[in-house]
Amino acid sequence: MEDAARRAGRAPDEVRLVSVTKTVGEGIIRRLIDLGATDLGENRVAAAEPKIEKIEALLGPGGPTWHLIGHLQSNKVRRAVRSFSWIHSVDSVGLLDRIDRVAAEESRRPRLLLQVNVAGEAQKHGVDVDALPELADRAAAADAVETVGLMAMAPFGDEPEASRRWFARLRELRDRIAPRFDGGLPHLSMGMTNDFEVAVEEGATLVRVGRALFDGVEDEAAPPDDARPEPA
Repeated sequence: MEDAARRAGRAPDEVRLVSVTKTVGEGIIRRLIDLGATDLGENRVAAAEPKIEKIEALLGPGGPTWHLIGHLQSNKVRRAVRSFSWIHSVDSVGLLDRIDRVAAEESRRPRLLLQVNVAGEAQKHGVDVDALPELADRAAAADAVETVGLMAMAPFGDEPEASRRWFARLRELRDRIAPRFDGGLPHLSMGMTNDFEVAVEEGATLVRVGRALFDGVEDEAAPPDDARPEPA
């Protein structure tokens, strides 16, 4: 990550590693925190809740920041708002409105990223590029949440360079809609184990990496794509 940032003329501390812990348990998570991890990502609310409870019980308020990176169903919004400080996968006006309403009721202020289906893949979640302005307008008007950026997953492939066009596209979309927001949109959540260096070179501020951290530790049957949401 540091090498990629320097190649792009960026300061390494501009990029945060979100360690994707969906395939490992509390013991390994604790070891990861001891090694310096500060941001942890989970795909599913139900699977994450017991991990978060145990880690918070051990570490208290000084523990890690939890990121929800998988698809969020509307019926799990309240649980997500209670458990996660960041939600990377806001992909519809309806979901955004529900998060905003629940956050107000729970007296919490989660940070949100709008997930964009940059490549128009039918099997992926994310707002269509053409519908992003409407979602951005609604996010800018929300009261109880803070929208801080965009998220995307490039089409999975063996060649990291194939992801570059999609990461550049997400950055361009961010720059286009950022003026709608008082604080701009400082964050781009993009890049996983196979292509995080390219993502950093194209402006990522949050990279979601699991396999590169847990190779040989995680379940051998775990899917290789760090942040691809599992079927509901």
